[in-house]
Amino acid sequence: MSRLHVLFRSKRTLIARIGAIVLPVGLSALLVPFRATFASPAAALVLVASVVAVAAVGDRLAGYLASVVATLSFDFFLTQPYERLDITHRADVETAICLFVVGVVVTEISMQSKRFHQAAREQSEFVGLIHAVSEFATSGASEAAVLDVVCQDLESLLHLRACRYEAGPPERKRMRIEPNGDVLLGGRIWGVHELGLPGAELELPVHDRGLDVGRFVLTPTPAWPVSQQRRVVAVALSDQVGALLRPHLRSA
Repeated sequence: MSRLHVLFRSKRTLIARIGAIVLPVGLSALLVPFRATFASPAAALVLVASVVAVAAVGDRLAGYLASVVATLSFDFFLTQPYERLDITHRADVETAICLFVVGVVVTEISMQSKRFHQAAREQSEFVGLIHAVSEFATSGASEAAVLDVVCQDLESLLHLRACRYEAGPPERKRMRIEPNGDVLLGGRIWGVHELGLPGAELELPVHDRGLDVGRFVLTPTPAWPVSQQRRVVAVALSDQVGALLRPHLRSA
């Protein structure tokens, strides 16, 4: 992957928001020489294309900003009186309103499409992660090596600052991630998907056939949201560790 591509990905949102201003204005300026003969609806469609391009690359704010700038540019450059934010023809007013509404709708459709694509990609990655851990655990790797790999996976999966495995009885009582992925605080479900994992440390229990055999002690990144799906995958990884530890528990 080239440095230019990496830089673009890291600055994508900023680039899209700048493009939300520059692209509609630039396209409108290019149409100025033809505005006397170029139909207003056709010009509006060209500006809608700029909103589509921005929304495809950026976030919702970039799409909304592009819709506003495209509408104002259409008014300023392409409708009479020219170079003024004033429209005298009713048809141009209707076209400007349609341009803004279509821009907002296109932005929302783009955001929904990105969300579905992201969910599908994460689902595939999660399945691959569980499969990779299972293969590694059955490849003859040592217990310590598997625990180390799972800790690394949990750090990435749950956006943790640190993770360690603790065997035997717990050193002290901590909040925990339940089998369904919930985290309870004072008997109520904590909004991890919005507020992040709570506390300085919490635990992810490791069970084997219903027995508590150990736990991963998690140090969360404060206020970093973690989806329910990610937490359920984390529980699945801890269950795999429980199955891995079964022969060692029997020999003990």
